[in-house]
Amino acid sequence: MMFDPRDLSRREFVGLSVAALAGLSVGGAAAFADDTKKAEKNPLLSDPHVCRGLNTCKGKGADKKNSCAGTGTCATAKSHPCGSANECKGQGGCGDTPGENACKGKGDCHVPLAKDAWKKARKHFEVLMKADDKKFGDAPKKSA
Repeated sequence: MMFDPRDLSRREFVGLSVAALAGLSVGGAAAFADDTKKAEKNPLLSDPHVCRGLNTCKGKGADKKNSCAGTGTCATAKSHPCGSANECKGQGGCGDTPGENACKGKGDCHVPLAKDAWKKARKHFEVLMKADDKKFGDAPKKSA
């Protein structure tokens, strides 16, 4: 049996048209939501940052003398002694994702980072910078 659009009543036509437009708008909203998530920046690529070698560009280290991204010698986030004392998103110190906590008071450890936490953060920083096709320098050595 073949469908003939001339057999539709005006109400059926309007109903199908509304359904089609609703489907288009839902699809558009879903695409917009995906773009918004992609645009959200990882806290490791934000300032202030939680430790040496995590700055996003030239002059964004604590002493402002670093020559490029990833070469700053110290944290620019306010130092704090323990978990949940961080003042903002991305300023917590340890756990599985150091420097990537969701918001104020949600960090696990102190800033600047301990050695193991710094290694995790730096490794993920390098992955994120490469994914964004951004250049960065070698991490500075830990000061004595």
